[in-house]
Amino acid sequence: MIQIRCINAQQAHSDLTGVVWPAIKGQLLAGGRPLTVEVREEKRSDAENRLLHALLGHISKTQEWAGKKRDIETWKRLLTAAWCRAIGEQVELLPALDGHGVDIVFRRTSQLTRKECADLIEFRTRVQMIEAMLRRPIAANVDQMKAAA
Repeated sequence: MIQIRCINAQQAHSDLTGVVWPAIKGQLLAGGRPLTVEVREEKRSDAENRLLHALLGHISKTQEWAGKKRDIETWKRLLTAAWCRAIGEQVELLPALDGHGVDIVFRRTSQLTRKECADLIEFRTRVQMIEAMLRRPIAANVDQMKAAA
């Protein structure tokens, strides 16, 4: 498998013509199997993945949902579903295959692009700020908003 990271047009052209095309041409001329070339945005980085899981870990240790603490995976599903709805993506609630309950179906975080992962992290940060304001007395929130204006 050949994978290149395209940073700018000049570098991409050089790598595509100097690395990718010779490999494809050689395999096709040798009578190899058909090939597929895929172009996509980069997926989230390891650093973004660590940040997202650190945030989820903190939430799982400090917050309750529906009356009890939830694990990181549950918080990831809840946060991702809320983010998908916030950006207008479909989140489906389907009857479970075994007939017992329902399942929520939405995009997996492992498939997020770098921009989408950054948006999800930013979404969580905004939610956290709103939660902090809601825990304070209303008068304090109004005073804070007046001071910011």
